[in-house]
Amino acid sequence: MIFVRTTSVEGTRSVAAALAELARPGDLLLLAGDLGAGKTAFTQGFGAALGVDDLITSPTFTLVNTYEGRLELNHLDVYRLEALGEVLDLGVPEMMDDGGVTVIEWGDAVAPALPADYLEIRFTFPDTDPEGDDVRLLELVPVGPRWSARLRAIATAVSEWIHEPEGED
Repeated sequence: MIFVRTTSVEGTRSVAAALAELARPGDLLLLAGDLGAGKTAFTQGFGAALGVDDLITSPTFTLVNTYEGRLELNHLDVYRLEALGEVLDLGVPEMMDDGGVTVIEWGDAVAPALPADYLEIRFTFPDTDPEGDDVRLLELVPVGPRWSARLRAIATAVSEWIHEPEGED
């Protein structure tokens, strides 16, 4: 796992853009964290780096938005889903097979219904930070072979934002 720290919305978008350079057809990213933690900002940066020109907004009520870029970007928000089976109703497996990249906000809630092969990005707010309210810590956790094989490339891509948690060597 890799920890990164951003100090602005633009910083969060930049981390996402760096990761988008590593994206491959069929990739899945699960975003987890509190409301307002930066999940949609992350997706905006990720999409922009894929060449998406459209405005990327959270699909809270539509559940799925699809954008065209270097790779198709499927952006889901599963906050309102009541059952794991509903993720299958949205066609997530088919989206992954179609050669695009799928980003799921609140993805940790539906992870058991998905293939165990994704990059989980967990957004947290530090307890206190003198730099202000825009500071975010992102924990990047590859699950399964696709992203685990790119762990070194991930670390290189996000090297300028690497953060060592306190108390760790």
